[in-house]
Amino acid sequence: MTSSADVLFQPITIGTLTLPNRIVMAPMTRSFAIDGRVGSAQAEYYRRRAEGGVGLIVTEGVVVDRPASRNEPNVPQFFGDALEGWREVVGAVHGVGGRIAPQIWHTGAVRSATTDWEPEVPVESPSGLLGPDQPRGMAMTEEAVADTVAAFAKAAGDARRLGFDCVEVHGAHGYLIDQFFWAATNLRSDRYGGPTLRERSRFAAEIVGQIRAAVGPGFPLILRVSQWKQQALGAKLAPTPAEMTDWLLPLVEAGVDVLHCSQRRFWEPEFPELDGEHGLNFAGWARKLTGARTISVGSVGLNGDFLRTFSDQHASTAGIGDLIQRMERDEFDMIAVGRALITNPHWVRQVREGRVDELLPFTSQALAELS
Repeated sequence: MTSSADVLFQPITIGTLTLPNRIVMAPMTRSFAIDGRVGSAQAEYYRRRAEGGVGLIVTEGVVVDRPASRNEPNVPQFFGDALEGWREVVGAVHGVGGRIAPQIWHTGAVRSATTDWEPEVPVESPSGLLGPDQPRGMAMTEEAVADTVAAFAKAAGDARRLGFDCVEVHGAHGYLIDQFFWAATNLRSDRYGGPTLRERSRFAAEIVGQIRAAVGPGFPLILRVSQWKQQALGAKLAPTPAEMTDWLLPLVEAGVDVLHCSQRRFWEPEFPELDGEHGLNFAGWARKLTGARTISVGSVGLNGDFLRTFSDQHASTAGIGDLIQRMERDEFDMIAVGRALITNPHWVRQVREGRVDELLPFTSQALAELS
């Protein structure tokens, strides 16, 4: 790896938090939390990645205190007595100088892709829809909406109390918050619906505003967003920069510090019709339009995208040069690495030291254990 990789290892300050480099561990659902509780296995798992040099760890999605907030039995909870396990995780990461954020989450009407498990109560979503013309569960009342907003704020406040360095809200990939953004799943006629993306963003804006009130100024708040949905890979919430501004700028104004912009392949331009095949990606456009810090993510260090999670993929440095060039021209501020860190806990250190020939391939078997 050439010295130009140094751009990945420059410190960055967000609010009161300074990170030692620009590499983030992307959140990845692992489903090893028995009855929703984490413990020493998760503490060691995250500690190893912090020890390996990751600038910021974003945990797997952890669900807020709502009756049907999770879609698998072993997804971690982030409320009640489950919080004490997360205190152990924070201590382990901080013990090796790492920094960590929980990704707080509500799965909405989305079914698990790996299990037939169902919650004991009906799932909830904006309009009782999983996807376009796909009924599932129940439409949320305004009271349920208000309680959910409060649950996100409570989780964020608990994160700060437990010693986490910042918090990320999962607003992407077709889960609850994203279901409010998406016209196909938000058919509401109250103030949480409407024909425009700005109107359908009210739910997320209220969550952000209440979180900001709960954690106070300076505590970094990250929001993960995506154009695509697992229910419809070709979905595009904002087909133009103007619509993207209407979607994202109010959320930044409500209190978001960092937009974590998920796309399946980070090197693909968001609006190629405007700036060509090498144009700005999603994170680049989000930064340009809102002025917020952004994290880019999407198949970094692999030879296949997110949809090939269950197939073997070689670790790869193809595309790292493009990543470095994009960061050198300030297209986005940070880059998140996912599956490559499952099989290579010290991926960051290996890349920095030019030991890329030591990188192990990602295989589906790696998902069977937490190591």
